[in-house]
Amino acid sequence: MNNSNGGDCRYVIDQNAYIKLVLHALKHKTSAVNGVLLGRLSGEVVEIADSVPLFHSSQIGLLPPLEIALITIEEYYSSQGLSIVGYFHANERFDDLELGTVARNIADHVYRYFPQAALLLLDNKKLGALRNNKDMAPVMQLYTRDSSKSWKHVESNGNKRLTTKEPSANIVLLDYISSEKWNDVVDFDDHLDDISKDWLNSQLFK
Repeated sequence: MNNSNGGDCRYVIDQNAYIKLVLHALKHKTSAVNGVLLGRLSGEVVEIADSVPLFHSSQIGLLPPLEIALITIEEYYSSQGLSIVGYFHANERFDDLELGTVARNIADHVYRYFPQAALLLLDNKKLGALRNNKDMAPVMQLYTRDSSKSWKHVESNGNKRLTTKEPSANIVLLDYISSEKWNDVVDFDDHLDDISKDWLNSQLFK
């Protein structure tokens, strides 16, 4: 068992996992949204292979729906050798980059099972600037938790602790944004309302 926390890990997120989370936030621009990251630890690298959009409503901080979601997600992905390795959050307000109580609490829950957990917070300014600057860096801020029990923002000053697996992920993301692909994203909220809706989004990138 690797006992190190997220202090030294690098995080590499698969293009589809990354894009799915951003599209989910764009679909529900006026509310906070969240999601979980699925992956595995490989040496000092946390490989984020997939993501599941969770909630977009007042359910976002409620424990019972969250627990149902996490159990369902864990059960499905464990057969693929993947487990929950992090948490994604997008705040309600475009200019809000605070890490709120709900985000910290859910991330703490993930951390208990996976000490190298990543907490990703959507950075709307970076997202808005993408069209002009064609930046390859993810439009998210990375937080990790150390033994001091607090989530700390990992500055992206050239050390590239969070990267997308495919360098062109943001170009593909911009393509999907211009075609309003976010309309097709299903989250766990939608699934709880109508169980015929596919929370795995297995057709999203087909």
